Amino acid sequence: MHRESSHVLAQTLGDLAVEMQAKADSQDTLQTIVNAAADIVPGARWAGISLLDGERVVVKVPTDPIVAKLEDLQVELGDGPCLTALRDQRTVRIEDTKSDTRWPQFADQAAELGVRSVLSFQLSVQQGNLGALNVYGTEAGVFGDDSVETGAILAQHAAVAMAGSAAAVQFQTGLASRDVIGQAKGLLMQRDNLTGVQAFAMLTRASQETNMKLADVARWLVSEHEEGLSRSD
Repeated sequence: MHRESSHVLAQTLGDLAVEMQAKADSQDTLQTIVNAAADIVPGARWAGISLLDGERVVVKVPTDPIVAKLEDLQVELGDGPCLTALRDQRTVRIEDTKSDTRWPQFADQAAELGVRSVLSFQLSVQQGNLGALNVYGTEAGVFGDDSVETGAILAQHAAVAMAGSAAAVQFQTGLASRDVIGQAKGLLMQRDNLTGVQAFAMLTRASQETNMKLADVARWLVSEHEEGLSRSD
């Protein structure tokens, strides 16, 4: 990559990092990533992300319906450049869908939809594999070494941003759960004249006996209490 191109990329990624940090949730972060991929990877026309959700692969925020069709097709077939990048932890490039023989069903459908070139990058962090970033071009051979290098750097930044966004969501969810459990404990302590330990033990027992999460039991109890107050007004 030329020095000038490297400078532009570094500046773009810096701006992107600031933008992703400002996003309120994971969905916004993903949208920012695919928009950036379509904008800054040389030769790219469209982009999408396929995420690992347990053992499932889920298609997210495609920049065009064509992307959604091709990524859904790969999930249906259980194979393709995206899933190969995801499984083998490497970058996959299709120079021309009209001549590529590795994934014939995918390649035929892609060519029919006007996609001639594909790049897929694994999204991973130290904690594990997150999914794949996929970039699509409308001309054969449009993705050169600069495209691969730019996409790989973007994928690294994206994976870190995604992991950070997910951690933030988990943290906020944890705070909300602790808050509602505290409210439920307070209600039980007041209603049944219990200590904090006794109230928490009662919530835990209800969670075990109903096979519900502790926070869900607490949320139900608080909701029932609030509905009762509304009815009495």
